[in-house]
Amino acid sequence: MTRPIVHRLDLADPVHVAALLALLDEYAAGPTGRGHGLEASVKAALPAVLAARPHYLGWIAFVDGQPAGLVNCFEGVSTFRAQPLLNIHDIAVAARFRRRGIGAALLAAVEAEARARGCCKITLEVLENNAGAIAAYRRAGFEPYALDPAMGRAMFFERKLD
Repeated sequence: MTRPIVHRLDLADPVHVAALLALLDEYAAGPTGRGHGLEASVKAALPAVLAARPHYLGWIAFVDGQPAGLVNCFEGVSTFRAQPLLNIHDIAVAARFRRRGIGAALLAAVEAEARARGCCKITLEVLENNAGAIAAYRRAGFEPYALDPAMGRAMFFERKLD
């Protein structure tokens, strides 16, 4: 197997943008996404929306020149530690490249950047029945989050505004 080559995502590079949109579309359409791909309007707007966000960071993994994986991150702040943190918003590996170390390579790139920025932690969310992703995150050192075990683990909630 050819090792993945991970690049910092360049939103001015049409190859990177095409890879971003293709990988994100596949992820959205799958069972751990929402069951259907991205709308054309989202594909048209997303690169500019991300480029306008100063705290956005992304990486693309290629195998033999083919887009194999993607991670989108946003820098935030841990108010309890007064330090930056890096949140993984999306991580996706194309179905044909799964179980080949792509996710691990992307997580390593995120960790290297987080350390270089002086981040105190990396955060992410995962669906509770996504056993493959949970196993990969645990191998990479991630653990469920709790401040006080008596209060239980953190849960992820949303309130849609549209």
